[in-house]
Amino acid sequence: MTGTALRSLTLIEVLTFCGYVGWYIWQLQTSTWSSWTVFPVWLATSFVLHKDTPKTLGWRADNFWKATKRSAVVFVPFIIGLCFLGLVLGGLHRPFNHLLIPKHFFGYMAFCLLQQVGLSSYVTNRLFAATDSAVRASLIAGTIFAALHWPNPVLVPLTCVGGIAMSWLFVRERNILPLALGQSILGTLVWWAVPVAWHHAMRVGPGFYHFHPR
Repeated sequence: MTGTALRSLTLIEVLTFCGYVGWYIWQLQTSTWSSWTVFPVWLATSFVLHKDTPKTLGWRADNFWKATKRSAVVFVPFIIGLCFLGLVLGGLHRPFNHLLIPKHFFGYMAFCLLQQVGLSSYVTNRLFAATDSAVRASLIAGTIFAALHWPNPVLVPLTCVGGIAMSWLFVRERNILPLALGQSILGTLVWWAVPVAWHHAMRVGPGFYHFHPR
């Protein structure tokens, strides 16, 4: 198989997976409960067929400090910006108990780690292999990440910018651990900084329309 054909198949594979994620968000999660099992099977099969290793997937400790420092250059300005936005939007008058309860934060961080497996270890990896360009792979990955957060008007633009940044960082350092930590901090701050009436408890897909504030 030629290199061009292999890249085309890889691109089709990753776009099909992302299409399935969208289908799951909008329909399957409520109509077919067992449909979630496709995700681990698909990812595990792809990792084996593409001969991925813990290093290529970003599960590594040898460059953790270097990757964390590079990630901080991106995440810290975002964190400062969200804190300022929260103050402007009256965040001091909203409860932020979820910021102070460790089990809530670490539970959310575990969810972010799973998202990073999908966004970085799989989608960005495959897009980089298909396009041979860190910039193109990051832009496409970030756009897809944002599209999967539709129709949330808060999360769509934020996940587009954040998705592009995190994908680019992954291509540069191949470590998802600081990315998961940074994403969990940013997501927690978004919940606090922006009124819940705007982000509907961070829901996406049809769940966004079904949200009813207490």
